[in-house]
Amino acid sequence: MSPQDVAAVLANARALQRAVQAGTNQPLLRGKNIGLLCNSADDEDAVFFRAAALDLGAHVTHIRPSLSEFSTLQEVQHTARVLGRLYDAVECQGIPAALVQRIADAAGVPVYDGIASGRHPTARLAELLGDGDLAGNRRFLLQAVLLGSID
Repeated sequence: MSPQDVAAVLANARALQRAVQAGTNQPLLRGKNIGLLCNSADDEDAVFFRAAALDLGAHVTHIRPSLSEFSTLQEVQHTARVLGRLYDAVECQGIPAALVQRIADAAGVPVYDGIASGRHPTARLAELLGDGDLAGNRRFLLQAVLLGSID
């Protein structure tokens, strides 16, 4: 992320944080559908992602991936195009980065590579939001990224 992108995400995360603290948060992603492409809907990162998106009013659908790094280019492109028609964004968890990139290239919607993971680069920004609640700050950062990238 560029320094401008980081500043924008932090500013949006702070605004979300203030809205929750004031009790004025809004379902800003109402009517948006997000696909969650992962093996287990019960995985900690999947649960975290779903909760953050639901807090914004989005509908999240768990999809078990049938693609692998051995899938043909045509299979990946076809699946990605279908995902792009059905969803406003797709979160991929536990999927090889090269495959996520191939999906992103053909989907036509934002495709995230494990953005809910504590190991994702945006999670490191949680400390910059202050207040010591890293899990809550990660949620606000995740939500800021979703809001900034979903039309």
